[in-house]
Order: sequence, then C-alpha cells, then structure tokens
Amino acid sequence: MSRYNQRGVSAQKEEVHQAVQRLDPGLFPHAFCKIYPDYLAGTADWVNLSHADGAGTKSILAYLYWKETGDLSVWKGIAQDAIVMNLDDLLCVGITGRFVFSSTIDRNKHRIPGEVISALIEGSRMFFEQMEEQGIRVTYLGGETADVGDLVRTIAVNGTLTARWPSNRIITNEKIQAGDVIVGLASFGQSTYEDRYNSGIGSNGLTSARHDLLSKHYAQAYPETYESSMDPSVVYTGPYRLTDPVPGQEKLNIGQLLLSPTRTFAPVLKAILETYFDRVHGLIHCSGGGQSKCLKYLPRPLGILKDNLFTPPSIFQMIQTASGADDREMYQVFNMGTRLEIYTDAETAPLLIQLAQEMGVAAQVIGRVTDATSSFVRIERPGQAAIQYPS
Repeated sequence: MSRYNQRGVSAQKEEVHQAVQRLDPGLFPHAFCKIYPDYLAGTADWVNLSHADGAGTKSILAYLYWKETGDLSVWKGIAQDAIVMNLDDLLCVGITGRFVFSSTIDRNKHRIPGEVISALIEGSRMFFEQMEEQGIRVTYLGGETADVGDLVRTIAVNGTLTARWPSNRIITNEKIQAGDVIVGLASFGQSTYEDRYNSGIGSNGLTSARHDLLSKHYAQAYPETYESSMDPSVVYTGPYRLTDPVPGQEKLNIGQLLLSPTRTFAPVLKAILETYFDRVHGLIHCSGGGQSKCLKYLPRPLGILKDNLFTPPSIFQMIQTASGADDREMYQVFNMGTRLEIYTDAETAPLLIQLAQEMGVAAQVIGRVTDATSSFVRIERPGQAAIQYPS
C-alpha cells in the first residue's frame, strides 16, 4: 500500500467514482465537467454547469503556518485555492465568464477565530477583483460559514461555482483524436498576473506533501492536524519546519513554498478560446490523478504519449526525496509542474504557446495522441524508465 493510501486518501477516488456511476452523466459524458440543459432559463441554446471543490488539506498547512508565525495572509491564499479548483475545472469546458460563486466554510470555533474567517472572505474578494481586471467576471454570492467543531478539527474551505453558457461554445473533449499534440501549461513560475513565485504545488497531494516534508514537531505540537488512528510511521516524517529556508531559494521558506496559491489559467484560456476556440479539441486540468487524469475524459480508446513534460520544479523534487516515493506514485498524485493540457493540432500549438508565454506562463508541446486498442498514458523522460497508466 502506498504512503498516500496509508494516510487515508486516494489519488484516483475509486470509491467515489463507484458511488456516483449511476448518476446522469450530462449531455457530454467526456467533458471535464457535467453539462446539463438550461434548466434555469429553459432555453435550448444554453447550458448550465455547477462545480463544487475546495482547498482540501492545504487549509491544515495554513493553520500550522498561522499558528507558528501569526501571519494571517496565508488564509487569503487558501481562499484562492478553493476558488481556482472550481474555476479552472469549468475553464476546461470552455467557460470564461458568467460565473457565480458561493463559499462553504466549516470551522472549529475553538481553534479558528473570526479574524481567520475575515481573512478568507477578504481573500476571496481580492481574487475576484484581480480576475475582473483580467476580464474574468465572477459574482460573489457569499455562502455558508458553519461552526461544526464536532465534525472538523480545524477548518475546511470549499465553494461552488455555477455558470450559464452558450451551448455552441462548449469544449466537450469529443474532438480529441489521434494526431493531436498536447500543449502543457506550467503550474510554477511567476505569471504577469501573480505577485510572487509560485511553486506549482496547487491543491492536490497536500496530505502527502505535509507529512513527507514536515517534522515530528507538528505531530507533537498540533495533534489536531492529523487523524489519530493513522499509522505513526507515516505521520510528519520529514526533515523540515515551516519556517526553514528553501534550499537554493533562500528568499522563500518551506511554508511559503507549500502554500503557494493555486495558479489559475483563466486569463490564458480566455485569450486562447476567444481566438482559437474551433482549434481546441480538448482541455484537461491535471488535478486529482496528476498526469493520469486525462484517461477519464478520452472520447474513445486512444494512447497519450507524454515525452516532453516540464522538469518538475523543486517542491516535487523535495517531496520525492523526503518520501522515497517512486516516479509512478509521484506522477499520479501530483501535477509535477504541468497542470493544464490543451489538445490541438500541430499547426495551432505554437500560437497557443505564444499567448501563454506573453502572460508569463511557461508552455510547450508535452506530448501527442495516438491510435490505440485501449486507452493508456505513457510518460517518457530522458534517462529514466517509462511509466504507463494503467500498468
């Protein structure tokens, strides 16, 4: 059993998928999000979408960092995480506007005071203002904040994003085909719409990242941050404290690297879809499931060869060194530096790459699509053994 599973989490969420398999798949079963007829207004040429997600266990890292440093600003990043994990999923069906957002915050009032709630709400407001400057309109409807100390040890930060969109401007992934190339957008670096370096960690795999990088100090000082029934051998097994400087990047500490807010690709995809909508065959957000995520959304048996992924940035190298995880687990749990995939033709790819690079987001052709009798993802890297999903 992998360390990830030992900690009570699953990159593939097999039991969840089994539980929902009989639900209506929507109009386009291979689209990244479920798409339904326009029930809200009843018009035939529009569709409705609603997506729920959140910051996950990254909020525990924010709790630890805030407790150790008193820095409330980390909660603003958690607010962004909860929004972007919804926003960038909906971007993958071609929606770039007409969003409404409702937040859901569950807290243990004995540990999470009102100032943290205020920081989260302010962080949401600031992020929406930043997106408006980029032409991405999200209306903030407020939401629910519940004091549920019997259920939550610290805090859970989630939200729901809803949209109504023209049905002729939807990316359904049905056009993904052999011969396509895959343009990858980097999760790390500093875009023109970010104010600091982003480690690329996003909001997936943070249970592993937290326990593999942080020391036993946190188990002893903050027992509320992990499940007491967990095998002690996988609880806070790392060499670092949150305030330790990052090796080779002394201007950042470990906590700041782990708490880098999830980058949104909304400005980049808005520009791409406004100009090249008809040439975008598919969009995949490499969140839970990492580089194997695309398998779930292929419209027919296809082979996905990824032989030019970005070199994983330092955060993932540190996690792998500390955990001893093999490449197969790393590429299935984490985005490994490539968090969004655009499926297109070879002639269009350089145009999309240029648009992304103009906004400071690294982009390159990371692979291609081939015919296959059964779908697979194969990752090839110079000097290393290939990885294939399913094995």
